[in-house]
Amino acid sequence: MKNLPNLITVIRILLVPLFVILVVYHYELCALYIFIVAGLSDALDGFIARTWNLKTRVGTYLDPIADKLLLVSSFITLALLMKVPLWIMIIIISRDIILGITGLILLNFIDIRSYHIRPSMLGKITTVLQILTVLLVLLGKKGPLFTTTLWITAFATVASGLHYVYRESKIFWA
Repeated sequence: MKNLPNLITVIRILLVPLFVILVVYHYELCALYIFIVAGLSDALDGFIARTWNLKTRVGTYLDPIADKLLLVSSFITLALLMKVPLWIMIIIISRDIILGITGLILLNFIDIRSYHIRPSMLGKITTVLQILTVLLVLLGKKGPLFTTTLWITAFATVASGLHYVYRESKIFWA
């Protein structure tokens, strides 16, 4: 692979199974390190792509896929191990499925070459909250901070999902 940011993104995707295995076998500290490395690599690939003008169409699709793989895998694994409530996993996965279906429907109405994925500020905040929730679990934090973060994450996930569907559905009516 000739594009460094895309290579970093692929490595991030390859870290997902390792992260899941470490969580399943209760190596939370190691899983935490992998999760942090994945998060830092997300920031790094974006920085390199912007700074060195290495943005690619593949990267604009691959980067959010890598993020989703890590977060969805995290919440599925943590829910199955009963470290987060099942309902938060359902909310997060449902949002991503709905957005995926909306995106597939959009592909029938737009020229994919002229369409650019644009994350919203609410979407970015939601991602940060989901990451924070996973970090709190891996650090073994429970109590009011965890519960509050969980509810705020759930609300932001639903709100950002509705926002994206509304924003992208405007293409149908334009």
